[in-house]
Amino acid sequence: MAPAGGRESDLEVMGTHGDMTRKFFGTDGIRGRTNSGHMTASTAMRVGQAAGAHFVRGSHRHRVVIGKDTRLSGYMMESALVAGFTSVGMDVIMTGPLPTPAIAMLTRGMRADIGVMISASHNPYEDNGIKLFGPDGFKLSDETELAIEALLDLEPNLVESAQIGRARRIEDARGRYIHAVKESVSDDTRFDGLKVVVDCANGAAYQVAPAAIWEMGAEVISLGVEPDGTNINDGCGSTSIGALQAKVVESGADIGIALDGDADRLIVVDEKGTAVDGDQIMALIAHRMLEKGELKGGGVVATVMSNLGLERRLASMDLSLERTKVGDRYVLERMKQGGFNVGGEQSGHMILLDHATTGDGTIAAMRVLASMVRTGRRASELLSQFEPVPQLLKNVRYSGGDPLSASTVKAAIADAERKLEGNGRLVIRASGTEPVIRVMAEGDDPVLVETLVDQVCAAVEEAV
Repeated sequence: MAPAGGRESDLEVMGTHGDMTRKFFGTDGIRGRTNSGHMTASTAMRVGQAAGAHFVRGSHRHRVVIGKDTRLSGYMMESALVAGFTSVGMDVIMTGPLPTPAIAMLTRGMRADIGVMISASHNPYEDNGIKLFGPDGFKLSDETELAIEALLDLEPNLVESAQIGRARRIEDARGRYIHAVKESVSDDTRFDGLKVVVDCANGAAYQVAPAAIWEMGAEVISLGVEPDGTNINDGCGSTSIGALQAKVVESGADIGIALDGDADRLIVVDEKGTAVDGDQIMALIAHRMLEKGELKGGGVVATVMSNLGLERRLASMDLSLERTKVGDRYVLERMKQGGFNVGGEQSGHMILLDHATTGDGTIAAMRVLASMVRTGRRASELLSQFEPVPQLLKNVRYSGGDPLSASTVKAAIADAERKLEGNGRLVIRASGTEPVIRVMAEGDDPVLVETLVDQVCAAVEEAV
C-alpha cells in the first residue's frame, strides 16, 4: 500500500494507457459524441468486423451478445454492430436495454465468444459508447483492445454468403439478470418492511432494478423509469441526485438508490437525504464480509481518488487499501492479480467478484439493503463508516499538448507535495475521456488543501 503522502501511486495515472498509442479505445471502451468522430455507424460496423475477426477461433458456430442502454442512438449503433458481426460470420443475440453487468453475465453464461454493451454510461444522451467483454465476461485487456484496433485499419475478412451470421432477440434476458441479482444475497434474506426509492436514470436498469428489489419484499418507489431516448441521466441518476434526495425525505423512505445510465455504478442516499459515495459503500461491504469470513485478499482495491479516510478505516480493521489508476478496469485487474473480491471507485463503481465480473450498482445496492435488514440499523448509521478527510477536486480544460510536462507545472506540484508534508495526498492526472487535467488534493487541513489545488490549477492554466 502506498504511503498517505507523496505520489508514488499517482504518477502511473498521468497517462491513460502508458506508452500505448490508441486511436479508438479509451479508459472504458470507445466513447464520444454520436455521429461525429469515432462514434458513427460506420465505425461501429468496423468494430464489429474487427472484434468478430479477433474472436473467431475454432470451428464452432460463434456468437456475440449485444445489449444497450436507452439512448436514441442505441438503435443505430446496434444495427451497425449487428451488420459488422454477421458479415464476418458471427451469430448475434440481442437483449435490448439491460445494465452493463447483465451483458457481462450473459456473455459468460450463454458461452458467447464476445459481449458488447452500447452505452456512454453517465454521459448525456448525445454521447454513446461501445464496451467489449471477452468470453469470460471480463472487460478486454489493453493488449486485446490494441489487437482489435490494428484490425480496424485492415480490410475486413468477409465470409462467404452461406456463412453470414444470423441475428435474433431473446426475451428472457431480463429474467435471467433479475434472478442473478437476487441470488447475490443469502436465501433467507428478505427486504420486507423497507421502503426504497430507486432512481434508474432513465437508463438501462429501468425495468430490472426496481423489479429485483420489489421481488425481495421491499416497497419500491421508482424514479427515472420513463426513458424516451433523450432523457437518460438528465436530472436523474447517480450524477444528479437532487430529485432522489427530495423523494426519500418526502416519502419517509429508509434509503435511496441511484444508478447511472448503464447501472454499473451506485450512489446511496440515506433516510435523511444525505448522499453516500462509493468509499463509504466499499467500507460497509468490506466490514460486513470480514465479519462473515467472506472477504478475500486481506483488503479492498480502489483507485487513487478514494478518500484517505477509507484507507484509515480499513487499516483499523487490519485491512489494506490497494490503489490503482482511475478506471474500474484497473481496479478489476488488481483484484484478479491479488485475489481480492471487493473493489470499486469513489464514483460508485462497485465490483463484487463473487457475483459479477464488472461493476454492478444493483448488486451492490442489494448488499447494502441486506446489511440494513441483518443489523436493524438505519442507512445513516451503517453508511457512516469513517469521517472523510477533506478532499477537493478541480478540473482544468485544455485544447492540446501536454500541460503536465511544463516545468512550471512540475514545480507547482513539487511545492504542493512539500507543503502536504506526508499528511495528505496529491493526485494530478489527465482524464481518459475528455481533454481535462484533474487536480485533487486531500489532507486534514481543508484550507491548505484548497490552497494547494488552486496553486496547481493556476500553474496548469498558465501552461495551457
